Amino acid sequence: MIVTPEEFAHIRRQAEAEYPNECCGVVLVREGSPGDRLLIPCRNVQDEYNARDPENYPRTSRTAYKMDGQEVLRFLRRESEGYSLRVIYHSHIDARAYFSETDKMIAVGQSGPLAGKPLYPDATYVVLSVVEGKVAGAAAFAWDDSKQDFLPGELAELPL
Repeated sequence: MIVTPEEFAHIRRQAEAEYPNECCGVVLVREGSPGDRLLIPCRNVQDEYNARDPENYPRTSRTAYKMDGQEVLRFLRRESEGYSLRVIYHSHIDARAYFSETDKMIAVGQSGPLAGKPLYPDATYVVLSVVEGKVAGAAAFAWDDSKQDFLPGELAELPL
């Protein structure tokens, strides 16, 4: 199971509430206890980066997401409690649910030993399509080592 129906309902509400901006967040799962899950919505700080440095961050939160660094540190610290990052989610605004080239660029290392490799190889990326303020679709993508790419996966039947 990638996300539970309850998690999806929460993610859906978040995506619709944050429209016309992209939403983002994660789901952590405690190792050995698959029922012990934490859904953590994150603040999209893309507009702040765009305002400070539009040359390097030309996109706004309507077309991109950047998770707040402090929130990322907080959820990564949960690893010491046995949690691991299993889902990274975000929405696409007035577009379909697909894994864009920008999504891929964010998901892989850009230099050093992780260049071209997934930063979170065990995570599944869930993308929601939000059209005119309502979730219109969702898709999941996971790293395939043999293809060296993110490929679509199955999302259990979720209420769209």
